[in-house]
Amino acid sequence: MNEKEKSISKLQSWIIASRPKTLFAAVVPVFVGSALANYYNVLQIRYSLIALACSLLIQIGTNFHNDLYDFLKGADNEKRKGPQRVLASGLITVNEMKIDTFFIFLLAFLLGLYLVYVAGITILVIGIISILAALAYTSGPYPLAYNGLGDVFVFMFFGIIGTMGTFYIHANEFTWLAFFASLPVGALVTNILVVNNYRDIEEDKAAGKNTLAVKLGKTFTRYQYIFLLAISFLTPAFLFFFFKFDAWIFLPYITLPMAYNLIKMLKTLEGMELNKALELTARLSAIFGILFSAGILL
Repeated sequence: MNEKEKSISKLQSWIIASRPKTLFAAVVPVFVGSALANYYNVLQIRYSLIALACSLLIQIGTNFHNDLYDFLKGADNEKRKGPQRVLASGLITVNEMKIDTFFIFLLAFLLGLYLVYVAGITILVIGIISILAALAYTSGPYPLAYNGLGDVFVFMFFGIIGTMGTFYIHANEFTWLAFFASLPVGALVTNILVVNNYRDIEEDKAAGKNTLAVKLGKTFTRYQYIFLLAISFLTPAFLFFFFKFDAWIFLPYITLPMAYNLIKMLKTLEGMELNKALELTARLSAIFGILFSAGILL
């Protein structure tokens, strides 16, 4: 541990471990799902607030758990190109991380029981599956992130399940509109992981972390990024033509120049330079999600 790391307090260490810049991945599905509930005139603000708290806790718990197992498996080490990791830096011990991860997931489960009370057993099933999938992301007999399934996990849980689950809490039903609205949410959050894995191809390969980027290479990963952007920007047009939304649904198109610049960055940047693309991809996901929610509301 260097002098700079020694000056970091325990509270600061836990904030770093929570990966604040990634937390909009937990916020956007709740925003979009709640906007859809308002569109159907069934929005209950308290349900959305509790769903938001549960989503954030599951995201933080997932980040803690991933830090723990990436460290134990050797994927996070001194050669890491990405943002600081607290276990590899010695800021938090393995036992501390195990205990806090357990309590974060427990708190998410207990809070979620209120949503089970108001929306039924379906939400209990979604909650349990979400926590189990978060644990399976980097641990267990077949860790998803180490076998090329991380992208699928993120798309499903931070896109489709997060958005449709939030809508279900209010409406007590699943609809095709909720499904289609969940696609850009999942696609843009998945692109955060795509950039992360693109940057770490060599290190992940050495650590035996066979992400989709490791399995299929850089060219595929760049096209995957573009494909997910295309899904995101085609969805507002689809909703406009097939679900008769007003022109406000095109608000996310304000972010098109940002998306174009990110495509160029992914093609030209290497190594630690990609951290900027990672940050901007997370920002794009957040801004698009907020504008998309606003477009549904208006």
